[in-house]
Amino acid sequence: MEAATAPEMALSSKLKVEEACPADAERLQPCQGAGSPTPKLLPPMEEHPKIRLPRALKQTYVRKVGDTVNLLIPFEGKPKPRATWTHNGCALDTSRVNVRNGEQDSILFIREAQRTDSGHYQLRVQLGGLEATATIDILVIEKPGPPQSIKLVDVWDSNATLEWTPPQDMGNTALLGYTVQKADTKSGLWFTVLERYHRTSCVVSDLIFGNSYAFRVFAENQCGLSETAPITADLAHIQKVATVYKTKGFAQRDFSEAPKFTQPLADCTTITGYDTQLFCCVRASPRPKIIWLKNKVDIQGNPKYRALSHLGICSLEIRKPGPFDGGIYTCKAVNALGEASVDCRVDVKARPHTKTSSGSSIFRGCQRGEEHLVGRLAALPRRAEGAGKRGGARREAPSHWRIRSRAATRPSHQARLSSALRRSAEGRGGGRPLGARARPHPSSALLDGVSLRTTNRAARPLLGPTG
Repeated sequence: MEAATAPEMALSSKLKVEEACPADAERLQPCQGAGSPTPKLLPPMEEHPKIRLPRALKQTYVRKVGDTVNLLIPFEGKPKPRATWTHNGCALDTSRVNVRNGEQDSILFIREAQRTDSGHYQLRVQLGGLEATATIDILVIEKPGPPQSIKLVDVWDSNATLEWTPPQDMGNTALLGYTVQKADTKSGLWFTVLERYHRTSCVVSDLIFGNSYAFRVFAENQCGLSETAPITADLAHIQKVATVYKTKGFAQRDFSEAPKFTQPLADCTTITGYDTQLFCCVRASPRPKIIWLKNKVDIQGNPKYRALSHLGICSLEIRKPGPFDGGIYTCKAVNALGEASVDCRVDVKARPHTKTSSGSSIFRGCQRGEEHLVGRLAALPRRAEGAGKRGGARREAPSHWRIRSRAATRPSHQARLSSALRRSAEGRGGGRPLGARARPHPSSALLDGVSLRTTNRAARPLLGPTG
């Protein structure tokens, strides 16, 4: 086996020394050969003690009475340092506070915190001549006591003034304020008036007239409102006072005014038989008397006219005006301060006649229809004679068929036709206009006082004698 070199021997001897304990190191006698190094013990590695305090514990740690306190504080150091706790510079009460120290942390545990557990807790970690400390402030709080000596100082209108003194027990912390409540004797319900009010006196407003009120005050801190609240011994009676309103005197304004027409009458043109209305507007105080005139003649009692006046609007209705109802119409307003009038002109025109553009053509058509009818009636005897020849016996035409065609040219007949055409044009005549062309169905014709009804078979007289 080859001999080991000097560096390898030094390394092996160093490892052996590090692995050996101090007691074995004294008995360890390495070979002292030629060129072998002298073995030496290395000093143990040390770390300075250091406490890793959580960020939440750098501020005051607040707990309520009865809560559990469990603090885990990690630290560093080699070899294992020694950790000790103190409370306000004194040793801990082991009957209430438990401490457990580990390799790298220390735990402080309180099962049910009390107000006496509040204060400064200091953790000290020692390693040889070195040490590290950390301070934790713990505050154990509870609800405050009730305020003292609450009283009703004054009552006026719908307001009441209260005063009280702070509570004796603040709950081991500062107060956030006071809560003021009110209750009326009718309902007995409490309503909050002020919250977190910092003063020890206040004014309660907007109380209802006729009611009586009681008041109470709570103290408040981080734990909440106090368990109880004192109530005022006296009730605040809000009396109903009859209010007398005094009206301020002011000058009465005079609204009197002479009549004045704000809208005059307008000239108009109407047609005979159509109702017409005239309008105008007048302003006056006191209310004026309205008088209507036609051509400066009073027409108030005339039933042909209807006059109305409402809210200063005057109207006159002319019922079915005739040609003599035209003229100058005047509306006059009269009161104690004066009078005013307006005029207008009313023209009445006759109703236009209905013109028929085809009147002459209708007349000519009637003439042609009559001539055609007379021609047909004159041809009937000839047809009867021809039938008799064919039948071997001659039959003479009835006497009422012998109608002369010149009957249509008589003056009386022309007058009847003109009257019939006029009635047809005015819409008063019924049926088909005279002289219209005969249709296959029955038709009527008037000739010289004789009414004939023609059919395809025969013609017979209806009224009057034949020609």
